[in-house]
Amino acid sequence: MRRKLVAGNWKMHGTLQKNAVLLSRIAAEAPRLNCEVAVCPPYPYLGQAQLALAGSGVALGAQSVSEHASGAFTGEISAAMLLEFGCHYALVGHSERRALFGETDYVVAAKFEAAQMAGLVPVLCVGETLQEREAGSTISVITRQLSAVLERVGVQALAKAVVAYEPVWAIGTGVTASPAQAQDVHEAIRAQVAALDIGVASELRILYGGSVKPENAKQLFGQRDIDGGLIGGAALMADDFLTICLAAN
Repeated sequence: MRRKLVAGNWKMHGTLQKNAVLLSRIAAEAPRLNCEVAVCPPYPYLGQAQLALAGSGVALGAQSVSEHASGAFTGEISAAMLLEFGCHYALVGHSERRALFGETDYVVAAKFEAAQMAGLVPVLCVGETLQEREAGSTISVITRQLSAVLERVGVQALAKAVVAYEPVWAIGTGVTASPAQAQDVHEAIRAQVAALDIGVASELRILYGGSVKPENAKQLFGQRDIDGGLIGGAALMADDFLTICLAAN
């Protein structure tokens, strides 16, 4: 059985003081959570999070990672650097990285490979915009984004990775895909992988990342192919984040 994973993406939020309170609550409550929990703070706070979460069982993740191992790439962070701060996961291809920073499918696939080769577990983010959904292109967009990675690293790479479906139209808008809508896309992702390797597909964890809240988490996580969530705004509030984690138990 696939163990649920709830990962909090803090995006560009946080202060040392606020982080300390949030991390302390998450670490204290972790023993009563039956799901796997991860947090992805901004880079400057990775050291603080590493210390605060030590021994708690809560995993640490990065919000992105460079496709380069080292070199003259000002502002970039390599997978090896993230490992030194105890990171287990790295998000790749988040919709904001694609839309705001021009990351193409090719770049996302390169980042996926670099992260995995270094020993991180990539969390591959895929999803469609509102315009693409209204045009009926949801599945073709998801298929294209996933195929770029599969063509570069092969289906077996997904045995040591996570996929997160994030409908762009439901991020930060307050709008959420219905559980049935989310399940349909998750099922399609698993089917695409199953066409190449049914064993990998059956074990692949696919998270939902579109405005998960305490009010809808239980319904979403109850869907057959939804294996947890990639949480945005609610991950910054301890009560909300922990309630979502409990919904995944």
